[in-house]
Amino acid sequence: MRHIPSHLEESIILRSRSLITSLVVLGLTAVAVTGCAESSTSSVTATRVKGGTIEYGHQQEPACVFGGWIEQAYLSYQVIDNLVSLDKDHKVVPWLAEKWTPSDDQLSWTFTLKKGVTFTDGTPVDAAAVAYNFDHWAKGGNSTAQVWLHGYYKSAEAVDANTVKVTLQKPYPRFADNLTQSYFGIQSEHALKTRSEEQNCEAPIGSGAFTVGKWNRGQDIILKRNPNYTSPPANAKHTGAAYADTIDWKFVADPTTRVATLRSGETDAIYDVPAIEWKTLKNEGFQELKYVTPGRPQQISFNTAEGPFTDERVRQAFAYSLDRKKIVETIGRGVIPYEGNGGVSQTTPGYSETAADHYDYDAKKAQALLDAAGWTKGSDGVRAKDGKRLEVVLPYGAGSIINADGAAIFQGIQEQAKAVGFAVKLVPVPPSAFFAGAYSKQTERDLAVGYWTAVNGGILDINWRPSTADDPNFNNAAFLDDPALESSIVEANSTRDISAQNALYAKAQNYIAEHALSIGVYDRLSTLAVSPKLKGVWQETAQGGPVFYDAYLVK
Repeated sequence: MRHIPSHLEESIILRSRSLITSLVVLGLTAVAVTGCAESSTSSVTATRVKGGTIEYGHQQEPACVFGGWIEQAYLSYQVIDNLVSLDKDHKVVPWLAEKWTPSDDQLSWTFTLKKGVTFTDGTPVDAAAVAYNFDHWAKGGNSTAQVWLHGYYKSAEAVDANTVKVTLQKPYPRFADNLTQSYFGIQSEHALKTRSEEQNCEAPIGSGAFTVGKWNRGQDIILKRNPNYTSPPANAKHTGAAYADTIDWKFVADPTTRVATLRSGETDAIYDVPAIEWKTLKNEGFQELKYVTPGRPQQISFNTAEGPFTDERVRQAFAYSLDRKKIVETIGRGVIPYEGNGGVSQTTPGYSETAADHYDYDAKKAQALLDAAGWTKGSDGVRAKDGKRLEVVLPYGAGSIINADGAAIFQGIQEQAKAVGFAVKLVPVPPSAFFAGAYSKQTERDLAVGYWTAVNGGILDINWRPSTADDPNFNNAAFLDDPALESSIVEANSTRDISAQNALYAKAQNYIAEHALSIGVYDRLSTLAVSPKLKGVWQETAQGGPVFYDAYLVK
């Protein structure tokens, strides 16, 4: 059975055939060159370069080094240490904190800090500084840390110089897990109090392996090795200062250009590898790293407060009209994972397969649901009801939240939904407008797309907590107020038994699927391609960001 409309499938095949033909020729040439190089140098052992500069190509430039966006988290990880880290088995391990203990009632957490650690401004990483950071986050010093703490954080106090006690309003057994995200990086209290907001934006003071040297806006950020570094996380590969002297963190927005810089040797590593280049780069001898981030996947949320999707049947019809798996597999070329679950990604603890499998492609069922809801097809194929066409607005953060591969996937969704009578208006929103709040109101959009990285199912509370006038939740993309759903999520957040907690998170995901509040499309990836002359790069497992502390150049 053909699941993609023929005109879309033929268009994809024609574009792909042209690209693949070119890539095969390039790939064969590259393999031949690589083979010659290997045959002539096979007896030569690469030697480590002392110091040196790592040239890294990233796809997006943030407004500040530290902040609530994942692009900032990737950057600030190099500069600012956390209390705790997440290892490859998703176990919380020491970083600035040597140990941590929750109280029996889970309402307080006591962290014991490593002794003798200092920020790069010379001030101590002590309990007072850590307590100050918690208050700073809760007041909006980091927007994402603030929403994670919302409804749970009460206070933090220094018990003594190396012991900090954090008090919660409600139990949160996975509290320490959440602190592994770089939004919870510990900054110098002295710097936060005495420096300007702009200074702390452009060059925050942490205790990390690197410091910010110079930011050339629109071009790059130069990170310099901290020679006095003593506090790597327990899952790092060595101790002491970083191997490299400098990281030149370049901003290269265009994916084709980014790949070209890697091939030419202008960069030693790049982020966000286009799916079409994945196999070719591997064949050319580049190391590739891929991490499926836990949390919310790239999904579609329906506006449940206004417009045609207030009717559950219309939401379900939209879900059934799409062969999402086929689109993702076609565009993603086996690199981008399909994700049917609209609540959380497949790498998130408590993931529900039931929710993921809820909506298979079924155009006939979609047609029947729309018929039952009173939407009839016009001569142009677009349905209408009471004189109003079934036109729905789907804005997306172009070049920020959605990359080029993602944009192609949503174009496929637009075409498939058209076949059953939806007229989907795709609106690519540039980063400046997107982060300024364009299309964030319920009167401005019918559908919302996007992801949110996390380390556990607690992300469901951020995405689905009801919004009220007194306590607004701008992260509730569906504009949903559902006490039953929120009750399951809040209960899960406070449940100590992991199996019971995961069952409650799964219950919430199944509810989201049953009522077609959100549907998954694909899992968000963090990908790297690394030159053979750069070794020791790895991805941290809270958010999949690159780690250059252990990295070194060879010749």
